[in-house]
Amino acid sequence: MTDEEEAEKHYHSGLPGILGTIDTLISKLEAIILAIGVLLMAVNTIANVVGRFVIGESLFFTGEINRILIIMITFAGIGYAARHGRHIRMSAIYDALPVGGRRALMVAIALFTSIVMFFLAYYAVLYILTLYDRGRVLPALGFPIFIIYVWVPLGFVITGIQYLFTAIKNLTSRDVYLSTSVVDGYKDTETEV
Repeated sequence: MTDEEEAEKHYHSGLPGILGTIDTLISKLEAIILAIGVLLMAVNTIANVVGRFVIGESLFFTGEINRILIIMITFAGIGYAARHGRHIRMSAIYDALPVGGRRALMVAIALFTSIVMFFLAYYAVLYILTLYDRGRVLPALGFPIFIIYVWVPLGFVITGIQYLFTAIKNLTSRDVYLSTSVVDGYKDTETEV
């Protein structure tokens, strides 16, 4: 098992005190949401395939359940990606800067991204309230459609918190961090023969 796989298996926040505890608890919540979502999607899809080929009928609610699970996995996954420094970065200018400049730029990027995430969470809540007012329901399952979008602001808030924590980590550290536990740098991918 590589160091990276071990770190993902047992996440430990790089933040001190209560912030580290909150970060670790959020990471466990994300892991549970992602694991349950992927497992439920697999079970739902397999059940639909079995139903189609064994009974000759598809399960009428499979598409809606998978839609709910995709939304849940996607918006729980953005926080997970931020936590592990897995977002796509454009780094030509960033890489040319000295360590102090990279750290300052990372703080600015993390704070700006955090603000954007909270802004998107606010608008996601407004959208959910609009759906609630309209009273739309899912055709097959029959429950209100606004419920499936609750994951959207939650994912944005968790991601905003993660980027805020990344800015704090960079303000309190000598190294440059992509997240609270991932130090900036490139791994040597060359293999010895």
